Amino acid sequence: MQLDSEAEAAVHAEPVATLDPPAFDWDPWAIENLVDPYPMHKALRDAAPIVWLSKYDMYAVGRHEECKTVLSDYSRFMTSAGTSMQDIRKPGKFRIPSRLQEVDPPKHTQIRSVVTRAMPPTVIRRMRDFFEARAAEVAGRVLAMGTFDAVDQVTEPYVISAFPAAVGVRLERKAALTIAEMRFNQSCPHNELYHKAMKAAEPYLPWFDEACQRHNVEPGSIADLLFQAEEAGQLEEGVASNITRSFVGGGVDSTISAIGHTLHHLARNPDQFALVKADLKKVRPAFEEGIRMDTPFQFTWRTTIRDTHLGDYRLAGDTKVTVLLGAANRDPRRWDDPERYDISRETVGNYLGFGVADHNCVGQMIARLEADAILTALARGARSIELADEPVYRPVNQMRMLGRLPLRIVPE
Repeated sequence: MQLDSEAEAAVHAEPVATLDPPAFDWDPWAIENLVDPYPMHKALRDAAPIVWLSKYDMYAVGRHEECKTVLSDYSRFMTSAGTSMQDIRKPGKFRIPSRLQEVDPPKHTQIRSVVTRAMPPTVIRRMRDFFEARAAEVAGRVLAMGTFDAVDQVTEPYVISAFPAAVGVRLERKAALTIAEMRFNQSCPHNELYHKAMKAAEPYLPWFDEACQRHNVEPGSIADLLFQAEEAGQLEEGVASNITRSFVGGGVDSTISAIGHTLHHLARNPDQFALVKADLKKVRPAFEEGIRMDTPFQFTWRTTIRDTHLGDYRLAGDTKVTVLLGAANRDPRRWDDPERYDISRETVGNYLGFGVADHNCVGQMIARLEADAILTALARGARSIELADEPVYRPVNQMRMLGRLPLRIVPE
């Protein structure tokens, strides 16, 4: 029997939601909340499954279940309005959109498959070999020093020097770090951090554009294979350069951050470092748990496609939803004792450090290989690792970033 239009509409209707999300007056982008976001995260999670950010006229979610739903339900929450606070469809909100991350399925699926094919086993083997050689150099130098700033002397120089082997773009340290900071400040409120970062990056923008062009990428690299795919008609014109820019802008600071946070937690938790030291296969779980504890990529966004609901709460259509990944990764509804660094947790596939569903981090394999190499080299060569002083955090709108991480290592 065929349903009439009214009956069919009833079948597809969403459950009736009766509550409006409560107003939440904390400012996630206030400097004090960027430097120490965890009191704000707790307040947001405790307030409701979804809240209304009064200052910014948009929704926010910080509990694990709701964050995962918003990120994975493409029938109700879209990426094509931008994975930033700004709606890239609207006049006056111009920002060069990502041709990979700010595209919804099924188009995203097709582009993502091409990007995945640009990471064949030959490229992965070359990456791993290069990362391990570079990690041995960096680890050897700081092991000889004993006391050092891990940001300045490990994470930044290591990731910057490893990047050409990974993606195929030659980086200048100051330029690359300045561009990355610009990108992670421009997706959020146009506050003082944004204006400062944009001004600092201005001299390097021509370099950034030129470095990501076809004639400048390393032969046989991921970027080179993306350009080859574009030339073969598998990608639309301009997509290869756009994705290469995303790798450079998004893959530098995030990996620096993730490795730094892992070193911080290993230094603060000698029992966990001892577990890694005893079995170097535990380097990977230590890295994943470091990301769960201090998620580099703190915020992302989706937009409601229509009037919808989240649990008992009704949401207006065409409205931004802020997803607080760092809050979700410490949600006690999902994790036992979430404030404790514990490398025995089953984090992979269960946390949101690299996103979830179709739009999970395309470069996560690269980040893991980079981390494996440097953390293994340090753990193999160190008898112990400890804090030489308290770390200093650098406020960045979208990222959880260390500014300084003073460490003391006793070599074997």
